[in-house]
Amino acid sequence: MRISPIQKALFYSFALCIITLNSRAQDRKVTLTQDSKFEQLLNEKRKINTSIAVNERYKIQIFSGDAEKSKKTLNDCKQNFTDLDGTIVFNTPNYKVWIGNFRTRIEAERNLIEIKKKYETAYIIKPQK
Repeated sequence: MRISPIQKALFYSFALCIITLNSRAQDRKVTLTQDSKFEQLLNEKRKINTSIAVNERYKIQIFSGDAEKSKKTLNDCKQNFTDLDGTIVFNTPNYKVWIGNFRTRIEAERNLIEIKKKYETAYIIKPQK
């Protein structure tokens, strides 16, 4: 007995239908377990973030120029001054490297003395946002 191509197609179609009815990719149930301390930490972080105003903080600008040199300067600065945070900010047409996040100008000036030993053109700024 010879099986015609139509019979083969019907058989494969039927088999495929049965397989797809029995297969499932994923269950719809998702359970998430979260430590209660995580929620406490998150609430504390939210309180701190609302109390910090960016405009009231002083930073030190150590570089202004193109993107590649700013990246190199930031990496070099992070190695020399590990206790200060640094970031690159783009203000048309220059990339600027800012370090520190000082509450008072006096604190910024104390750090500026050390920073000027390595970066002579460094100066204190108070970003406006």
